[in-house]
Amino acid sequence: MRILLVSATEAEIRPVTAALRRTGSPGRLTTYDRSGHRVDVLVTGVGMVAAASWCSSTLARERYDVALNLGVCGSFDRALPPGTVVHVVADRLSELGAEDGDGFLSIQELQLLGENEPPFTGGCLVNAAPPASATLAALPAVRGITVNTVHGCDRSIARVVERFAPQVESMEGAAFMYACLTLGQPFAQVRAVSNIVERRNRAAWKLPEAIAGLGDSTLRMLNELCG
Repeated sequence: MRILLVSATEAEIRPVTAALRRTGSPGRLTTYDRSGHRVDVLVTGVGMVAAASWCSSTLARERYDVALNLGVCGSFDRALPPGTVVHVVADRLSELGAEDGDGFLSIQELQLLGENEPPFTGGCLVNAAPPASATLAALPAVRGITVNTVHGCDRSIARVVERFAPQVESMEGAAFMYACLTLGQPFAQVRAVSNIVERRNRAAWKLPEAIAGLGDSTLRMLNELCG
């Protein structure tokens, strides 16, 4: 079994790497061992450009049984409070388009990309065949958006919720999913909620709890995947 773990930052994946045995030199892509199975850990850096570049170049060189994108996210859905670990099964590039006065036209509405033009399904990047894992299957399956600028204004939050009804947002998820879908790589995007999407309020964030929960879920998935 060969597994790729992808994270924007080392901190988000530290509880996982601490439980693995490193077998390769540390770097952007580091090789570990888990019960005799190879686990490569790719730290891309923050943002969709970095994620798209490093995921695509890595997956073009190597083939994995499964790739997992691991990180934190913000939640638009108060039924998904900080600390909740979720499986993002559909993601959208919500900023890809054009302003039209006070309105917004998506890239599909501009007719520059078809709603179902590969790798998109209904304008979204959809994981129709996630890996077999009881832990993954038990996580809430949610809709996400990927952004360059995280939301922190009541007006912009209301607009994006009305338009796309996202449950969570990240800065890398859709880029990872795009790379996997175009290269035929089995994958899952797993995230832990660090905060409610609202006007920026770091005092209400639960980042350590989110990272700890993400680590616990990931290690259970690795146990299942590695047998």
